[in-house]
Amino acid sequence: MNVIADLCVVPIGVGVSVSKYVAECERILKDAGLKTKLHAYGTNIEGEWDTVFDAIKQCHQVVHEMGAPRISTTLKFGTRTDRAQTMDDKISSVAHQLTDA
Repeated sequence: MNVIADLCVVPIGVGVSVSKYVAECERILKDAGLKTKLHAYGTNIEGEWDTVFDAIKQCHQVVHEMGAPRISTTLKFGTRTDRAQTMDDKISSVAHQLTDA
C-alpha cells in the first residue's frame, strides 16, 4: 500500500540547531528510495508503507546514536484505495483550484 506522510523529527537535549540530525534523516529517506520534499518544518514522504515506516524507525535509531537522548516526532499520513495519488497530484489539484478562482 502506498502512503504519503509528513514527518517532523525533533531531537531534544542537543542544543538549538538540529540541522545535522535533519540532514541525516534526509539521507536515510533518500537511501531507502523514497520520494521526499523537505520543507521548513519537516519532510513530505511518498512510498510503500513498510519502506516509509522502516525508514522513520531508522531515523529515530540514528538520531539517538548521534547523541540525542530524546526525540519528539510528529507524523501525519494518509492512504487511498480508490486511486493512485502522488504528492505532486495533491499539489497540482490545489494549484488548479487557485487558477480557476
